[in-house]
Amino acid sequence: MMNAQTAETVSITSAAIGQFGRYLLSARTNHFISDQRVAVGGPGEAINAGELLLSSLGSCSLGLIQKTAKEEGIVLREAGTEVSFRRHATDPTQYEWIRIVVRLSGVTAGEAETLVAGFTANCPIYNTLKRGGPVEISWNVS
Repeated sequence: MMNAQTAETVSITSAAIGQFGRYLLSARTNHFISDQRVAVGGPGEAINAGELLLSSLGSCSLGLIQKTAKEEGIVLREAGTEVSFRRHATDPTQYEWIRIVVRLSGVTAGEAETLVAGFTANCPIYNTLKRGGPVEISWNVS
């Protein structure tokens, strides 16, 4: 199903802010701090990049599960997710796995399957990770 958001372009900005391993991230008018992990020399106090990835999957899953419930007339009492990854033991540039555990209450098993399918069929974050989508990088020097 095509909609106005299909071709939406979203950008965030990030900047190193004077303390090694600490960054200011901005999305629209929202600003927050992210840290490098302690294991690589960062402060490790604020949310880190891997946790942000997991958070985006959690947010997308719940948003689409609620949307699907509303569209399908499914009465969903509660919904939650636990999203985790394991860093690959010998290749730290990749995750060995990413897991999403969805917790739903007030629905039947069939309704749960419909709700989770609404997420997996429509979340661009999930599907890009699952399919290994294209990533481009460029740089400039000033």
